[in-house]
Amino acid sequence: MSATIIDGKAFAATVRGKVKDHVTALVADHGITPGLAVVLVGEDPASQVYVRSKGKSTVEAGMKSVEHKLEADTSEEDLLALIDQLNNDDTIHGILVQLPLPGHLNEDLVINSIDPAKDVDGFHISNVGLLGTGQKSMVPCTPLGCLMMLRDHHGSLSGLDAVVVGRSNIVGKPKAQLLLGDSCTVTIAHSRTKDLADVVRRADIVVAAVGRPEMVPGDWIKPGATVIDVGINRIDAPEKGEGKTRLVGDVHFPSAAEVAGAITPVPGGVGPMTIACLLANTVTACCRANGLPEPEGLTA
Repeated sequence: MSATIIDGKAFAATVRGKVKDHVTALVADHGITPGLAVVLVGEDPASQVYVRSKGKSTVEAGMKSVEHKLEADTSEEDLLALIDQLNNDDTIHGILVQLPLPGHLNEDLVINSIDPAKDVDGFHISNVGLLGTGQKSMVPCTPLGCLMMLRDHHGSLSGLDAVVVGRSNIVGKPKAQLLLGDSCTVTIAHSRTKDLADVVRRADIVVAAVGRPEMVPGDWIKPGATVIDVGINRIDAPEKGEGKTRLVGDVHFPSAAEVAGAITPVPGGVGPMTIACLLANTVTACCRANGLPEPEGLTA
């Protein structure tokens, strides 16, 4: 293995430390405690785990954590009323509605009912438009985490050739916008891109976010390139015993690590950065709401 391993778990711990320091300063200097409200509708097991983790991390950072757990059959009217209440609560600076929502609820309508200034997921159509036009916005957490790690590894990204494999609204598209904002030359590719291997091979930076296990092999990687693997896929692992599984990314890690200059592992790469950036976004939203300087190193 020749690649430098980009330790997302360690980097996320550093980000959390910066968030906690900034929160401590906000409380001491201004008497302001950033507040994050998370809304969970239904009993999806994975969502419940995520919400618990977010709440625990919020409290550990010294922030106010509020959780609203609603029944799966909650009406759209009641959910929108709760969001309106949170929009008008000055002690809440960030609002996150855990996805996916039950099928009878319109996700777009719900997300776009959140005050864009409190939309710490960065999914509101106004934030999408602001990011796309290079203006100040709330930035989706996973792409922001990827950007932080790339800046830390490279310093300046200016002039580098970046390929984003994946075109989702949550990762692929906003990641491309962030890379453009740092003066990369950016290509968005996907599973239907012609000659995808050749497109990926020219990249100094490869961000894999297509949602297919180990889709990107090592022979697609330019020697010395930096590989950011956003994928989290569970596959069968018969070598561990009958019925056992393991987590892999969208990149075939063993072969890619032989060629790349640096690479994020799965697990332990991009994943830990998502909640760390949620906390960072909440602090940023709090500072903006109170006309205070934004925390350095925690924004795009």
